[in-house]
Amino acid sequence: MTAHVIADDAEALAVAAALAEEFRAGASARDCERGLPRAELDRLSASGLLAVTVPAEHGGADVGPWTLAEIFRLLASADGSLAQIPQSHFAYVNVIRRQGSEQQRKFFFAELLSGRRLGNAQSEAGTRHVQDIRTRLTPRPDGSYVLDGVKHYSTGALFADWIPVLARAEDDKLHVAYVPRDAPGLTVIDDWDGLGQRTTASGTVRLEGVEVPADRILPHHLTFEGPQLHGAVAQLLHAAIDTGIAGGALAEAAEFVRTKSRPWFESGLETAAEDPLLIQRFGELALQVRAAEALLREAAHAVEAAQADLTDDSAAEASIAVAAAKVRAAEAAVEVASALFEVSGTRSALNSLNLHRHWRDARTHTLHDPTRWKVQHIGRYVLNGTRPPRHGLL
Repeated sequence: MTAHVIADDAEALAVAAALAEEFRAGASARDCERGLPRAELDRLSASGLLAVTVPAEHGGADVGPWTLAEIFRLLASADGSLAQIPQSHFAYVNVIRRQGSEQQRKFFFAELLSGRRLGNAQSEAGTRHVQDIRTRLTPRPDGSYVLDGVKHYSTGALFADWIPVLARAEDDKLHVAYVPRDAPGLTVIDDWDGLGQRTTASGTVRLEGVEVPADRILPHHLTFEGPQLHGAVAQLLHAAIDTGIAGGALAEAAEFVRTKSRPWFESGLETAAEDPLLIQRFGELALQVRAAEALLREAAHAVEAAQADLTDDSAAEASIAVAAAKVRAAEAAVEVASALFEVSGTRSALNSLNLHRHWRDARTHTLHDPTRWKVQHIGRYVLNGTRPPRHGLL
């Protein structure tokens, strides 16, 4: 595979904006038919966007947090499923940056620059909680390992070249094994049937005696032993997806009201778009979207500042800023996508129009991790100066 190499932040944003418009055209049909976006992901790979966080010394653009968040916001405004697929890709690129050896970084960054995609095999079902990881890495006499376990919600795995697998070694510490998609013993099952984000293929990954060389395993547990931004960057992208969904829903609602909605007879107006009550509601919804976008920018700048001077305090500030952005974005996505029907009228509920995809995508994605706990951590930080925990979800 060959891919374009993006030069800088400005080019990355221009490419993302162009691809978002291209992907928008088929988003509803893909959702209706559950048409998996293989061609669109190939376009994403070929564009070079999936390699924009590769460090400059390895030939990448090494774009900043705001640019990366804006890429996701743009893509999500067009297709809330498609934007979700590379979120884990960038999270596990960050693991390589932080914990990879020089040889590991050299190998995987070259893979990324050529257009290769990372998936994920992280979450497990039926365990005590989300961090109760039971997939195991068992050492072999020759220094390699064997990987066994079952993963769920494995977004991107079906489309990946490499699948990062979160597992515990003999010492019970977390590691990430980077496994080729076609490795013997690895099976990806397309059994995702969520009500929203239908085309993410967030299904099951089974690992049965999968052999992994030692140089394809990274010590992820070290990520959390000091100040870190792993969780902040990952959550920043989730916030960007919610913000994009909200913006996309608002834009589609406005277009529908301008072109299809009828005015309520009591208004005495010729068009629905002249109705002062609808105008008021659109103003309120626009404020929600703008607030989400503003907090997203603020969070991205906080992450950037912490990257420049990483301390316990700067990492905490970044995590809290991202938490605030995620809470606001989740609320905006669900409310705006729901209000689309309120402002558009009865016709908007027709299944054939598929306007409900925005709400289904928002409702599904915002379940990823509970915002109520983010509000708790924000409150503890403001009131008592308690730094948020280092568990990767803040």
